[in-house]
Amino acid sequence: MIRVSKARLAYMWFNDVILIMLAVLCLLPLIHVFALSFSNKSAAAAGYVKLLPVQATFESYLYVFQRDAFWKAFMVTLMRVAAGGAINLVLTVLTAYPLSKESSRFPGRTAYVWIFFFSMLFYGGLIPTYMLISKLKMLDTIWALVLPGAVPVFSVVLMLNFFRQVPIELEEAALIDGANHFTTVFLIYIPVSLPSIATILLFSVVGHWNSWFDGLIYANFPHNYPLQSYLQTVVVMRDLTRLTADEWKNLSQISDRTVKAAQIFMGALPILCVYPFLQRYFIKGIVVGSVKG
Repeated sequence: MIRVSKARLAYMWFNDVILIMLAVLCLLPLIHVFALSFSNKSAAAAGYVKLLPVQATFESYLYVFQRDAFWKAFMVTLMRVAAGGAINLVLTVLTAYPLSKESSRFPGRTAYVWIFFFSMLFYGGLIPTYMLISKLKMLDTIWALVLPGAVPVFSVVLMLNFFRQVPIELEEAALIDGANHFTTVFLIYIPVSLPSIATILLFSVVGHWNSWFDGLIYANFPHNYPLQSYLQTVVVMRDLTRLTADEWKNLSQISDRTVKAAQIFMGALPILCVYPFLQRYFIKGIVVGSVKG
């Protein structure tokens, strides 16, 4: 058996305590929002809600379920995540595969690598990007939300380093059997690169789900907002003049704070449900994909 020194044991305990404290600090705001969303109007307005609901009620969630604007924004985000995730994944794989080859096999590899590296350091700016999206007539469309970031360079770097770990003998055997490069990518490289693909997919899904600023810029009408853009308008700059008579009646029975908390928690819930299924691939994909071969 390997004996652990006292200094090493003390470090391990200290490290565990620090990580647990950081995890608790990350969870406390979410728990508070969850408790606030289930609390009574008077308790929320008085500031009595901490980590547990006070006079628990479902009125805020019933109100949110009746909001057409919330569900329209939710559907826009679902379409964005589906389209954006698929585009990011396909273009990342097709970009990383040739860049993972040696310069002798891909003569222009170095030039392309520097082009992608340049795009990581320099950005054209908000105004030129908006003008380009406008000239392409993509305003108020789903394409304005997914195409500007269609090729995430950081994901390409992770994927190409993962591809470099794949034994070259597998590719050579496939090429000898008559396979082309597309067959090699989809039947050999992708099946053995599932941890890296899951990591990239997680980055893409979370990024598209949480993105809100581009929705405010590229959508001229509120019904085209993705969910996070809609929640930003609800939390930061709510316009009460747009409320109907029924909504005014509902707000007289519930708190504006509890409604905001309910919408925020419902917006975060899908990611909280998906993340545990991809998390087991996350660490392996990051570690292996970051190894420079």
